[in-house]
Amino acid sequence: MSDIGDEVTQPGKDVRMEHEDEEGEDVEMAQVIDDSSEEESDDEEEARRIREGFIVDEEEDEDEDDEEEEKERRKRHKRRKKRHRREEDEQLEEDDLELLEENTGASFRRNRLTRLRRGRDSESPPAASSSRRKAIVESSDDDMDNDGGRRRASGIQNLWDDERRGDDDEEGDMDTDSFIEYSDEEEAGGNEEAREERRREKKQDAERRKRARRVRPELAGIDANAWDEIHDVFGDGHEYDWALAGEDEAEYEEDISSKPEMRYQDVFEPTEIRKRMLTEDDDLIRARDIPERMQLATSSLSESSTLLLHAPLTADDLNAAAMWIIQRLPSKKTALFFAEGGQYFHLSGHLVLAVTFVLRELFIVQNEVPYIWVHKRDYISYFDINDPKNRLELLSLADLWTILQIGYKYRSLAERQQTLGTFYERLQVRDEYFETDILPKIDGVEVVADATDWLTMKYKDKKQDNAPEFQFHDDEEPQQDAKKHKTPSRISAYEVAKKSLVAKLAKGFGIEAHQVVQNFMTASHLHDIEDPELNPLAFAEQFADPDPSKALPAEELLNRARLILATELGKDPLLRSAIRKRFRDDAMISVEPTERGMTKIDDHHPYYNFKYLYRKPIKNLLESSQFLLILAAEAEHLVTISVFLPPQSLGNLEKQLIDAICSDNFNDSAKAWNAERTRVVQEVLEQHLIPAAVKWTREFLREEVEDFLAHKCSDELRARVDVAPYMTRQLGEGEYASSVLAMSWGKGDPHKDAIVMVFLDEAGRMREHTKVDNLHDTEMLDEFFDLLRRRKPDVIAIGGFSMATMKLAHRVKEILKGISLPNDEGWGNQQSFDTPVIYVRDEVARIYQHSKRGEDEFAALPPIAKYCVGLARYVQSPLNEYAALGSDISAITFSDDDQHLVPKEKLLLAFERVLVDVTNQIGVNINRAIADEYYQHLLPFVCGLGPRKAQAMVKKIVALGGSLNNREQFIKGGVLTTRIFFNACAFLRIAQYRDNTGLKHRNDDDNAPDPLDDTRIHNEDYDLARKMATDALEFDEEDYHDEHPSHVVNLIIQDRDKERKLMELNLDEFAISLYHANQDQKRHTLGLIRDELLRPFADKRGRFPLPSGWDVITMLSGETDKSLSVGVIVSASVQRLNKQVVGVRLDSGVEGHISAEYVSDQPGPPDKHMKRSQTIVGIIIDRKFDWENDTFHVDLSSRGKELMDGDSEFRRVRQDPYWNHTQAEKDLELLERRKRQQNNQTRRVIKHPNFHNFNASQAEVYLGEQQRGDVVIRPSSKGANHLAVTWKVDDGLYQHIDVTELNANPNGSQTVEGQLCVDKNHIYADLDELIVNHVQAMARKVEELMAHEKFKQGTEEDLHIFLKNFLAANPAKSMYGFTLNRKRPGHFSLCFLANKKAMVQTWPVRVAPEAYYLFDAAAVGVPELCDAFKVRHAHEAAAASSAAAGGKTPYGAGLRTPARPLGGATPGHMSVRQVGRTPNPYSAPPGYGAPPPTTFGYQTPAHRPPNMPPGQPMPPSGIPPRPMVQPSSNSGWGQGGSGW
Repeated sequence: MSDIGDEVTQPGKDVRMEHEDEEGEDVEMAQVIDDSSEEESDDEEEARRIREGFIVDEEEDEDEDDEEEEKERRKRHKRRKKRHRREEDEQLEEDDLELLEENTGASFRRNRLTRLRRGRDSESPPAASSSRRKAIVESSDDDMDNDGGRRRASGIQNLWDDERRGDDDEEGDMDTDSFIEYSDEEEAGGNEEAREERRREKKQDAERRKRARRVRPELAGIDANAWDEIHDVFGDGHEYDWALAGEDEAEYEEDISSKPEMRYQDVFEPTEIRKRMLTEDDDLIRARDIPERMQLATSSLSESSTLLLHAPLTADDLNAAAMWIIQRLPSKKTALFFAEGGQYFHLSGHLVLAVTFVLRELFIVQNEVPYIWVHKRDYISYFDINDPKNRLELLSLADLWTILQIGYKYRSLAERQQTLGTFYERLQVRDEYFETDILPKIDGVEVVADATDWLTMKYKDKKQDNAPEFQFHDDEEPQQDAKKHKTPSRISAYEVAKKSLVAKLAKGFGIEAHQVVQNFMTASHLHDIEDPELNPLAFAEQFADPDPSKALPAEELLNRARLILATELGKDPLLRSAIRKRFRDDAMISVEPTERGMTKIDDHHPYYNFKYLYRKPIKNLLESSQFLLILAAEAEHLVTISVFLPPQSLGNLEKQLIDAICSDNFNDSAKAWNAERTRVVQEVLEQHLIPAAVKWTREFLREEVEDFLAHKCSDELRARVDVAPYMTRQLGEGEYASSVLAMSWGKGDPHKDAIVMVFLDEAGRMREHTKVDNLHDTEMLDEFFDLLRRRKPDVIAIGGFSMATMKLAHRVKEILKGISLPNDEGWGNQQSFDTPVIYVRDEVARIYQHSKRGEDEFAALPPIAKYCVGLARYVQSPLNEYAALGSDISAITFSDDDQHLVPKEKLLLAFERVLVDVTNQIGVNINRAIADEYYQHLLPFVCGLGPRKAQAMVKKIVALGGSLNNREQFIKGGVLTTRIFFNACAFLRIAQYRDNTGLKHRNDDDNAPDPLDDTRIHNEDYDLARKMATDALEFDEEDYHDEHPSHVVNLIIQDRDKERKLMELNLDEFAISLYHANQDQKRHTLGLIRDELLRPFADKRGRFPLPSGWDVITMLSGETDKSLSVGVIVSASVQRLNKQVVGVRLDSGVEGHISAEYVSDQPGPPDKHMKRSQTIVGIIIDRKFDWENDTFHVDLSSRGKELMDGDSEFRRVRQDPYWNHTQAEKDLELLERRKRQQNNQTRRVIKHPNFHNFNASQAEVYLGEQQRGDVVIRPSSKGANHLAVTWKVDDGLYQHIDVTELNANPNGSQTVEGQLCVDKNHIYADLDELIVNHVQAMARKVEELMAHEKFKQGTEEDLHIFLKNFLAANPAKSMYGFTLNRKRPGHFSLCFLANKKAMVQTWPVRVAPEAYYLFDAAAVGVPELCDAFKVRHAHEAAAASSAAAGGKTPYGAGLRTPARPLGGATPGHMSVRQVGRTPNPYSAPPGYGAPPPTTFGYQTPAHRPPNMPPGQPMPPSGIPPRPMVQPSSNSGWGQGGSGW
């Protein structure tokens, strides 16, 4: 049996002991030491001996001090030895098991199931089980000794002990000795037999208790699981036994550390842990000696701030970082210092040194921006030692924040560059172009990403081959036969082409992709281009697959070769970077509305400003919110955005690329190859470079505009917080602000809302709050005056939620001036007070009244009283109020139109920097912050600190006594680490009470206050301050040798003539001497020291700004200068009526007046035209402020002549100067036309059996089940004088005919009263004639042609295949055939193949009621149509042969289809028509007479062929009109095997 260690536990704690038997099982045991007087060393020695396997005899410890303790220890070890023997050969009897179950509530049966517990690490026991463990371990000595304690614990703990549930046999072999109790007296003497006797007596007593318990029926039937649940809730009665065992506590405390402590992760939810900043990341941030904000990736105000994990910069990176950052400084800064002729061009080198210094301080020394700005400004300023008056700040505070932000980007870039280098090394290749050209020119993360993609594309096979090579030196050798997971892969067309013979064809272009880029970047032919002797097609045929079935045409091979070269060029990092720069400098943006946007964006919509934005340079979008609004409109599917280069810039770019890839040769082969290379350039631009550049430009614009707007909002915040508290007098010692009485009437309802008053004293503490029903009753006035006399507020702040607040302000002013009103006769307090009454911004107060912070601070106050607290606090310190908001600060609106477009994280980051700047400008009184939790909200914004470090600092100071005497205690007391102390110390103020300024302290007094601790002077400059004070007082060091080092500072501060003495010092010479002695730059620091000695921690902020008139109106009503501008129409409710004026109230609560002459156009008194409570519409004609009497109202007019013109001119959104007027007018005309159509959409109903109220789609569906030639007459969308006729040509093919009713009744009629005109050649008297003579006539023509032997069902492609197969079988013949033209219903296609080597040609055949038309030739029947075809073809063949001797080939001859539309046919489905309009196939006159001058094939007539750019010559339309010619017998048609 293995030995068991003896450990001591504290009451309430359990200890895990190891019991090593054959199976190595772990056993949990709890022990209690009976005698608390036993020495610690003895117990440790005894435990050591037991662990080493010794048997303790009575003679082993004869040298102990106390004989009684010796005997007690021997008895305990004897019991342990006997217990181990019994464990080997004894088992509990059945009665003992039952007794254990009754006393512990647990089951001790064999083969029982154990409860599973949630898996966790050993350091933190589960919360649910820990309570049960505590119930077991926390037992008194009367109920458990060491032996019994172990058994009992092991019996209960197996319910949650995972390590014990596998050994059921041992769990069942439990001795009754594990439960039977022994008192100290019984154990003191007797042998084993006597001990067994006592055990039996104990068992009998336990049995009697068991029977007594059975008397209680409520305990019957409770199983072990139920007992377990009861123990979880109520315990087992031993929870507080530890309180009775106080004498043993000293021994138990020795082994507290042996049990894993409960962690807060085991108790709190993860969200609560993050909220309380108790995560592991938070602990790491607190512990590291790095400023907190420098450890965060986002703002510390953010609720989701994360740890920044970028690698730090090194000193070797500073020069490169400085040059990279300088290029990205604001353009105004670079223009002043680096542009030729710039004002400070001669100081450009000093600016570089200043930026380098800032980077060193930020990223290596790790000092925050405020520290650098205040204490290292000499290093970012220019000071000429030869001309001390020549001083210039090279960098501003805003520049420092900009450098920090750009520095983060550079650090990310450096890290990505390192990753790219590692990736390149892993490829195990050597690429000279990558190393010499790409790597040195990487200047952004985009280039890094492009370079990574380029390497991946070029060395993809290498990457896959090298992937398994990553192994550590101690990894086992991989098994060769182990199965590997196949990673999914996508094979692009480029990779397929690159692995084929086409890759060799691509080399025929005579230049590699990277050589093209080098030529482009150098604007010269750095690499010559070699032209193959063969032209491209002939050259490509050499690389065709030998297998004819797999061979591709030469054109397809060239396409793939161009794909290879275009892809490699499009992925080149340098080329993509050059295109991005081109887009950044020259790109333009255009916006067009979608169909939805055309109607939804009217001239009052906020998006109307850019609805038709046209070719606006993106440079003009960087300083406005317009682009973010454009993106928002695009997300709502209201507009489409086009980003592009202007034609000139794009043309120059394309020309440069063509020059870089094309050769200078002029032979035919070179020209052909240059044409292919030009196509490569076009593919690169269209498919790769331009799409990628457009995407980047959009992101670039979005980032820049968001940063601009965030900075704009932060500027507004700075204007609100960078102000001093409202002051009416000089503050005394211990006073931090003016005392404030805040008053609010809420919504101003006299029947519901009381007037609430809250008083805050000079220290910001709420001293009193009350409320009165009004300020007119004598009792209420007395209470108000009593409050004023007792508290004597310095200022009264007014706020509220309605315009009635202005009445409250006016009444308060009257009372303070002692003005008595008529109903105030009983009021005898005619006393005046010189107390200012002001309005206060209430955005923060509105948030505070419903916040959790307000509930925690003033739970007993109603919301309106908390609102008043917020008003008063804002008067005392706007900075403190905004700082206390935390992340809720983003809910405050600083820019009405723009702020919602900026992401919250960017806003919080910008707001945090403002709060940091202003907080460090004024400093924080650390001792006040410890005592005042509200003032404590400023601590996180102190330089070097943050929410976590400030929290930890406060706790440490509280532990030290709650206050500090001097700044040295930050270090000596372990409150701050070194780097944090250097950042924060000068901004943490330790106020020196003026009563103690005369006290003297010894030089070695570490707790003595230092007057320099109450200044902005940094500790590292204390010696300079003392030296300056000594020189100003003209003292020697011996004069205060035994005094405190800062005693001389104390003297100069108290000196009444200190200003003269300090101003007489020549700081310029002092700074120069310091520079020559130690190379220290201290000119600004010396000026700071002198200012602080004159006025320590003087508040240099501006005065508290009172809200403007419109600010007050907006706060109380929500109205703005724009919403109440003159000319705007508003609705109002009539409140009062008299003969001269009508009193009205707008919906916002603003009062309005309508003079009698402006009430109506009709004469009469106002009450004749209006009634009380009536809602009327009026136009604002004037606005009147009277701040003396706190009134504001608008003058309105409700006369019709003023309202007639409306207010659209005032509400209309202005158009952007870059406005596409042409497109806007077209869309406006289209919208008006649609509107007219909708207004005139009263569909006409005709009494005719074929008339149906269908649209085109419904007509087609209806005719789908009808016979060929059936017809539907339906209304037309073109107007009431039009009808649409739809007839079925074939299955799935329908023709729509537009019919105009001449002389139609404009009011509509159910009958056709005028003639029906299809075109000028087809006019009918009525609908029946139209159906019979037009539609049915065409249907007969269609059926006649479809019945001919030359007609083939199917598509035109099917006919082509038939013709080719026929000539393949009959090479000496020719063949033609007809088929339906399914792209133009009512037309046929005549396809013919003249010989086997020719191409299939297609001529159009149009069906008319009287004839077929082949171009201009009319044929009354199908035989005539065939003859017309043969004659026309013969004439064209003759014309072609006559021009074969060097002349131009006539249009349509040769292998080209005559009159075939260039670029393909008009796309469309089976029924081609304009949406919403019925096309008229007969509207074009060429169908019946003269040939159409602009008709090409079966295309819709147009002024030029499709896809033909303007300015190109029009192709001939064919043969001039001629009479019908019958073929002669010797024409050759049908003879000699011609096959026609």
